[in-house]
Amino acid sequence: MALSAEDRALVRALWKKLGSNVGVYATEALERTFLAFPATKTYFSHLDLSPGSAQVRAHGQKVADALSLSVERLDDLPRALSALSHLHACQLRVDPASFPLLGHCLLVTLARHYPGDFSPALQASLDKFLSHVISALASEYR
Repeated sequence: MALSAEDRALVRALWKKLGSNVGVYATEALERTFLAFPATKTYFSHLDLSPGSAQVRAHGQKVADALSLSVERLDDLPRALSALSHLHACQLRVDPASFPLLGHCLLVTLARHYPGDFSPALQASLDKFLSHVISALASEYR
């Protein structure tokens, strides 16, 4: 499931439209993940996971930064995310099954905020993009 030129263009256009709100949406997706999939909270027992907490917002911004880096470096995701993959696999020991759950919640969040823009083509392109990001994040687990 390679990213076509059209997929890349759609993802980049949406990211440009999101602008400085990427952190807001990533935080909302993270909060949605914790609510919809409570087992994902086990990796964050040291944080205040209440909706809107400063710690959840800070982690949401880290997610946003990683995703924005991924959009910038679409042609080399494994290298762009190698340090983050190593951190999650070797130090934090996060179950890689959590990554697709967050990706799904991000799709839901973006569809909710951008219903007029969220065409089937955009959804497919974002899904492919997130699959590539998830694969790059999981690369250290192999």
